[in-house]
Amino acid sequence: MAPKIILYTNHICPWAHRAHIALKELGLDYEEVIIDLDTPREPWYLEINPRGLVPTISYNGTIIPESGIVAQLLADAHPSHLVPPSNTEAGAIQRARISFFVDTFFTKVWPHAFAAQKAGSDEERSAASEALVAAIENNNVEDLLYPEGAGSGPFFRGAEKLTQVEVLTGSFLLRLLSLHRYGLLAAELPCLLEERTPRFWKWASEVVKQESVNYIWDEERVGTRTAKKIKALAQK
Repeated sequence: MAPKIILYTNHICPWAHRAHIALKELGLDYEEVIIDLDTPREPWYLEINPRGLVPTISYNGTIIPESGIVAQLLADAHPSHLVPPSNTEAGAIQRARISFFVDTFFTKVWPHAFAAQKAGSDEERSAASEALVAAIENNNVEDLLYPEGAGSGPFFRGAEKLTQVEVLTGSFLLRLLSLHRYGLLAAELPCLLEERTPRFWKWASEVVKQESVNYIWDEERVGTRTAKKIKALAQK
């Protein structure tokens, strides 16, 4: 029997977007409830998730918050190409590799994208974007993506289909490859990525083409809203 899934979300939130990727990739039906992130959370939602964050999922009546936990729940409850079961040595090792790559991306690479968005000048933005590319180089991100002896597919470790790595990073890759058009990342960033980290560029470019990654994506809405929000914060 198919599970009863209610997803409390907002399409502009990259963390909530993770749940959408997982649900689409697994082919699961769900009811969507949009939470307004620009106003104080309503009491009914705080009863569901006292932190007031998105995403939250109701899975057959069980409430699960936090994007990474939601994505893992879905992958565990519905075995698929995303991640192998952990009850085998190979599955446990693959899960460890996934966790290490995702940790590397969010602790070593993504902070520079965030710094670029908050930069007060083109020079600072270019410096942050340069640091982002250098972080990919210096932390062996490309070798983690495509190690020697891995498959020939375009996704993590040469997989032919999306993995949990792409579920957890896809919404951020959409931003990484587009926000330069809204003055939030250096205009030269795409060229830097393609020239200096071609395997990373190839991977990211392929990920953002996937329907499960981009079906809720509204680049203009996200780009203009983020630019407006950053500008307002800078004026305080």
